[in-house]
Parts: sequence; structure tokens; C-alpha cells
Amino acid sequence: MNELICLVVGGGYAGINAIQSIRQAFQKAGETRKIRIVLIDKEPYHLRKVLLFKPAAHQEEITIPFTRMFSDIQVIRGTVGRIEHDQKQARYRDGEGKEHTLAYDIAVVTVGSIVRRPKPDQGGIALTELKAAAAIRQQWQENMRQAAEATDPVEKQRLLTTVVAGAGISGIENSAELAWFMRQEAGALEIDPEMIKVYLINAQARLFPEGPLKVGRRLEHKLHNYGVTVLHEVKALQEKEGMVSLSSGEVIPAGLCVWTLGLLPNPALREMGLPLTADGQVIVDASYRVQGMPGMYSIGDCARIVDPATGRADTMTCKEGGAQASRLGAIVLADLNGRPAPQHKGYMDAYCFGLGGERGMVWTRQWGLDMIITGRLGWKIRQYTWDIASLLKQPHRKP
Repeated sequence: MNELICLVVGGGYAGINAIQSIRQAFQKAGETRKIRIVLIDKEPYHLRKVLLFKPAAHQEEITIPFTRMFSDIQVIRGTVGRIEHDQKQARYRDGEGKEHTLAYDIAVVTVGSIVRRPKPDQGGIALTELKAAAAIRQQWQENMRQAAEATDPVEKQRLLTTVVAGAGISGIENSAELAWFMRQEAGALEIDPEMIKVYLINAQARLFPEGPLKVGRRLEHKLHNYGVTVLHEVKALQEKEGMVSLSSGEVIPAGLCVWTLGLLPNPALREMGLPLTADGQVIVDASYRVQGMPGMYSIGDCARIVDPATGRADTMTCKEGGAQASRLGAIVLADLNGRPAPQHKGYMDAYCFGLGGERGMVWTRQWGLDMIITGRLGWKIRQYTWDIASLLKQPHRKP
């Protein structure tokens, strides 16, 4: 066998980093066998999904064409359906809906996750994709223009009010970015910036339950200073005719309601014939091998990956997907050569938040100590994590 075909399904953070890792592993080992990587994705570009809140607040490009990222792989624009692992082939539909099959020797499934959507009758706009981000931006900008001309103070305040429902990292970053740009626009339209109100609706008792209480409090304090009011232990129920109803019975008049409700494993996995958990993630072992399918691997949001030393499962973040991908190349090569493969190790406790206007916050725990970095340095670190996740910078990682 002189050439191996490696199929990568999905060009998100885990997919592009998997491609990089496998290529580098083969090059570093001086493999005589060539590996041909084929990427199948529904889009011709890598979407920097965690940055969706940016085009919702201002015009910013967050896609990178695969042809710019990789010059030596084959990219197929299509959607993978059934994977027939016994025949080592995948069925996919191209952009015109025509079905094809593709043979492979190695396959890596990295189709990731999708953003939860509210029910159709709940109103508002869910921050799910580029089109939704553009719709959010157009809505708040139109609200600002109408507010500048409004003579009714109640209606003016409603137009200058935005509700963000869902206070995970996406909700935190979205609310802060919107508050920053709405205040900038207010100055240009001669509107008092203090009239800009952004509410962040949090179903939990505090922000950032993944970390220490003091970090959640500090985040909330920063958001308050930047014009965001956090409402805890309450859910947004519905936006209708400019009114957002909450589970507490309160109603907030608002010109815009944005839903940021978290992530679900990609439902496309259910069509592929892979073993899944009850939550819909692919079942893999500690070296990312799909259960009962030699030569097939899965990483990223779509896979249930557990640290064998601690029993702790990875969450759905691009930093964890990137770390998994960096290990994958060595695993694939070890399996091909019949050697013991590396096993998964959990990522260190570390979270970053962009807080709008080149401000950010970073928390990490090392040697039992909590370290918090805020301000412009925090934002620089946040920006660096975004860039390494999309291969714009090269991290130094160990398998």
C-alpha cells in the first residue's frame, strides 16, 4: 500500500487541526507511504464559529477559504450521509444534490455541533450562523436609526434595549460586544450612550459555573461596567411585538432579542451509522477510535472523549478540540505501524472571554492557584486563542 486515503468529515476547528496534525505526523516520521487527505464540508470555507458574535455587532469577516489554508489536500463541497465502514466508503451529496461514494483507508469524523434554536413561536433571532449574525446587526443598527428620530421617550428606550438570552461564553461575549458597538453608534447619532441597555438572561445562579465563584462575580462586574445588566435564575420565554417575557413574570420592552442557547452534537451523526451516546455523541476510546470501527476516529464537539486518568469528559470548546487534534496524528501513525498509541489527556483549566472593545478576561488554575488577567492583555490572549484554533498561529503542543 503506497498511498493511503484519509477522509476528514467536517472543516471546523477539530477538522482543520486534525488535517494539520496528520500531515505533520507523516512528515516528521519520514513515512514512505503517502497520505492523501480528502476533506468534505458543506461549505468551501472554515467558519470561525466562536466569533459569530462579531459580525452580529459589526462588519467582520470570520471565514477562511480551505484553499487558502491547505494547498495539498482535496476539498469536496458536500454533505456526508451514511458511512459504510465494512466497505470503507462514505456516501455524500454534492452541492447539486447528487449522491457519490468515496473510498477511504482512514476516516476522521469532526462534524462538531450545532447551536440550539428556540421554538419558532419564541420570536427573536438565534445566533446560529452567518446569516443570523447579519440579521442581528441589521436589526440593532435599524433600531438605533429609528431611536435617533423617535420623540416618544418610552419607544426610544425600547429601541435602545437589547436582550441576550443565554449566558454561556457565547452569550457573555455577544452581550459585551453589542453593548460596546451600540454605545459607539449612539455617540455618532447624538444619542446619550447611557440610554443603551443590554440585558443578559442567565438561567443559572451565577455566571461561569465552570470556574470559581470569584471569577463569575468579576465577570459580572466587568460586564456591568461595560453596560450589560445580568439577570440570574430566570429564563427568557418569548419575544413578541417588542416585548420579551421572562419566567419571573417580568416583561422587558426591547428592540432586539438574541438567543444564545448553547450547543448540541451535530444531528447529522445519526445518519452516519456510527455508535452514539444517548446525547448523540460518537462513542470513542481513549485514543479517539470509534467503537467497533478500526481505522475510524472522531474528535471535537461530536465525540464523547473522556480522560482515562480522571474520568472527566471534555466539554465542547475549540481549545479542547484543538488539543485532541494535535494528538490524533501520532495516534493514527501508531495504529498504522502497530505501536502503542498516545491516549487522551484532559486540557488544563483555562477559559478566555472577549468583552468588547479590545477588552478581555482570562482565568486559569495552575498549581492550585487561580490566575486572572483582564483588560487589553486579557483580550490579546483571547485573540491568540481564536487565532491558534483557526491555524492562523502555531501553538507549541505535545502529543
